[in-house]
Amino acid sequence: MSALAFELPARLEAHAPPEARGLERDEVRMLVTERVSGRVADRRARDLPDVLAPGDLIVINTSATIPAALRARRADGTELDLHLSTALPDSDHRLVELRRDGAAFRGAHAGERLSLPGGGVVTLCAAYLGGARLWVAELRLPAPLEAYLARHGRPIRYRHIDGDWPLDAFRTVYATEPGSAEMPSAGRPLSERVITALVARGITVAPIVLHAGVSSLEAGEPPGPEWFRVPSATARLVEATHEGAGRVIAVGTTVVRALESVVSGDGRVAAGAGWTRLVITPERGMRAVDGLLTGWHEPESSHLDLLRAVGGADLVGRSYRAALERGYLWHEFGDVHLILP
Repeated sequence: MSALAFELPARLEAHAPPEARGLERDEVRMLVTERVSGRVADRRARDLPDVLAPGDLIVINTSATIPAALRARRADGTELDLHLSTALPDSDHRLVELRRDGAAFRGAHAGERLSLPGGGVVTLCAAYLGGARLWVAELRLPAPLEAYLARHGRPIRYRHIDGDWPLDAFRTVYATEPGSAEMPSAGRPLSERVITALVARGITVAPIVLHAGVSSLEAGEPPGPEWFRVPSATARLVEATHEGAGRVIAVGTTVVRALESVVSGDGRVAAGAGWTRLVITPERGMRAVDGLLTGWHEPESSHLDLLRAVGGADLVGRSYRAALERGYLWHEFGDVHLILP
C-alpha cells in the first residue's frame, strides 16, 4: 500500500448507520494521528473534546443533504438512477450522474431525454469536461426543485449500503441549509453532547456552508465546482485562533475547500461566498487549516492528495496502514480520522 493506492477489503465497508450496529453517532472509532510526534492512537469520536485543547477552533459545514437520487427512464424503457450533483456557475444547468445496478452507466449520449417521476424531464447536454461519468444536464420539473425532490427524491446511496435509510440518517445534527447531494459525512459523529463538551472545554465551534456534489469520484478525478459561504464571523475566528496560537481544525474536506478558497497568500482569511474550483494538493499546501477530522477515503481518491497536504505523505501512509490493520470502517457510516499538527 502507498499513500495513494491500496485495496479496501469488503469487510471494512460500513453497510449501515452505526445506530443499526448498536452504537450512537459519537461512538464510532476515531484514529488520532499527529504529524510532529508521529503518534497514532485509537479513540472514539466522543473523545474529540479531550483530544483538542482550549483555544482551538472547530469549523463545521452546516449544509444539509437533499434527497438527490431520482428514478429515470430512457426512451427504450431502461430504468436508471439519476444522481443530481451541483448546479453549475452562471447557468441553469446541473451536473448529473447516471447509474444502473450500482455502477456508473456509460451508454447515454448527448441530446438524450430521460423521463423523471411526476412528469419531469432531464436532457443530457454534454459530457462534463469530456469525461464519461458526469453530464451537464437541463432539468424541466413540474415544481420547484426542493419541493419536487421532497416528493420524488431519495438519498443517494451506493452498493455498499444495505437497506433504505431515512434522510436524517444522511444528515449531521447541525445541518441547517439544504443543498448537498451527499452528506458532508465527517461531521456525522459530532452529536449534540460532543458539541456541548467542545464548547464547555473552551473550544470554539464555527460554521461555513459548502454544498457538496456527488462523492463517487473516479481515480484521479478532481472534485467539480461547489458553492460555498464563509461568514465574516467565522473568518474573524480563524484569524483570532491563529493569532492566539490555537489550531484551526476542519471537520471534513468540504470545510478545508471552503476555508482555503478565501485565504490569501500570506495566510489571512476573509469572508467570502461563491463557486470554488480549488483542488488542494501537497504542492499547494495548507494556509488556513491546521488539522482535519475526516472519514476514510477510497483508494486513489483525489481526497487523499488533500490529506497529504494536511498531514504529509508519510503520516497518511502510516495512518491508512493502521486503519486497515486495526479494522476501521470506511464510507459515510464508518469511522473517522483526526489529523493534528
